[in-house]
Amino acid sequence: METPERARLDAFFRRITAQFPASQAITTLVITHLLPERPAFLRAMTAVSTIGAVLPKPRSIHQPTLDTVRRSLPVHDLTRERFTDETQALHYLEDTAGGQDVVLVDIGGYFAASLDTLVNKFSGRVLGVVEDTENGHQRYAALGSLPCPVVSVARSPLKDCEDHLVGRSIVFSTDALVRARGDILTSRSACVIGFGKIGRAIAQTLRAQDLRVTVYDHDAVKRVQAHALGFRTSASTTEAVHDAELVLCATGNLALRHEDFAALRNGAYLGSVTSSEDELELSSLDDLYERQPVGPQLTRYEVTGHYFYVLADGGAVNFVHGAAVGTYIHLVQAEIRAATAALSHDRFQPGLHEMPAADRDTIARTWLRHFER
Repeated sequence: METPERARLDAFFRRITAQFPASQAITTLVITHLLPERPAFLRAMTAVSTIGAVLPKPRSIHQPTLDTVRRSLPVHDLTRERFTDETQALHYLEDTAGGQDVVLVDIGGYFAASLDTLVNKFSGRVLGVVEDTENGHQRYAALGSLPCPVVSVARSPLKDCEDHLVGRSIVFSTDALVRARGDILTSRSACVIGFGKIGRAIAQTLRAQDLRVTVYDHDAVKRVQAHALGFRTSASTTEAVHDAELVLCATGNLALRHEDFAALRNGAYLGSVTSSEDELELSSLDDLYERQPVGPQLTRYEVTGHYFYVLADGGAVNFVHGAAVGTYIHLVQAEIRAATAALSHDRFQPGLHEMPAADRDTIARTWLRHFER
């Protein structure tokens, strides 16, 4: 990041800090994509909290950024297993922030499985969770009764711009990986699984690039919406992928299970918008399919009579090229920062919450002031 852009970004976050101050000393555990723009967000988080640990998402780590962050903040490895096991999760929290007031900043619902234990048995106090993604939103919502406030920005209007650009970046990276193999996508049949904000952007971008697009979503209302926008829809995952030469999964909640892979067309390309363990049950194929790298970020899965290609090992395809969505991502980061401060003020009761519209308006106006030009 060039010096003027960094200065503008730091000024933006200083303004956010002034508008949304913390009320007490708190510690944060921050799960994050560790990409080149992320240090500015982490600097903003240090203005409102002591960062007890940065936990980078394993498939979205930019090594120079990791090296930079490690020089000033504690960085720990992130696995689902660490927080799925309640005892292990509690021990980790005690070792990292024992006796302190803690806010958990999440991407993907990592803390959901052990949240009840963390809240009720931790020697300090878990003030709440801030969740960034639809996948994580669903994981916390599935818990039913929550033991602490969970503030989700996954469905925030401020995230719409980011989600639209993420959809476009998914198609850009998919096209680049396919072209690197000497192939093209134009005029092919494609299938998008999941018609949320990102799935819709993917489908629209594919259609603009002259692909024939079929959409499947388990939600019948979303299938109706896709149909109204002129997309072909299907009644099941198996039907959707059967003839598709490209399948992009955007549910955030296990789009393809073991039995679905057999329905893929021979030679199909398969990609995801999120972590492979969240979207694709590829581990179920370990004893059945042989895997062979056939190009940069491209793996051939083959069993007698059937083969297909997986992009980026099943992880978010756009992270291959840095997942850049411009300054719009700072809208969501600012809302995460504001939600962290709100939890320090005990503004929310236990349960699933969103930030008030007035706070989002403040963030939007501040962003316009700093980035509109």
